[in-house]
Amino acid sequence: MVKALSMSARALQSRDAIELLSSKWRIVLLHLLTPRPLRANELQRAVEEVSPKVLTQTLRGLERDGLVERHVRNVIPAHVEYCLTDMGQSVIPLLHNLCIWAKAHARIRDDARRRFDQSDHALPLLVRADVNGGHRR
Repeated sequence: MVKALSMSARALQSRDAIELLSSKWRIVLLHLLTPRPLRANELQRAVEEVSPKVLTQTLRGLERDGLVERHVRNVIPAHVEYCLTDMGQSVIPLLHNLCIWAKAHARIRDDARRRFDQSDHALPLLVRADVNGGHRR
């Protein structure tokens, strides 16, 4: 007999799943590594917005979590390549479906944000100042 998970246990499982992908650059790097292994400098050129330090930290985190493997080739100078593990490859279809879902619901999300921002509920989030001529900032 399968034991039903409590609401708390399900929430914790969801948190664990999202934590694997929650860094700003993790999903981008996973997508970039989907077709083939890449060297760090190739990843850096593909995502110029990320600093080398953050790229390294993100790759190390992905490696630590088992989504990416780091391979050092013994040549001079040493070549370091990153590739998806089986676990990393298994998350790509899920990310693809999530992207499809997000694109399909973008207009609904934007409308909801617009309605919220124009409502009184937004007051704690959007500071209204008379100094700005009543404009939200």
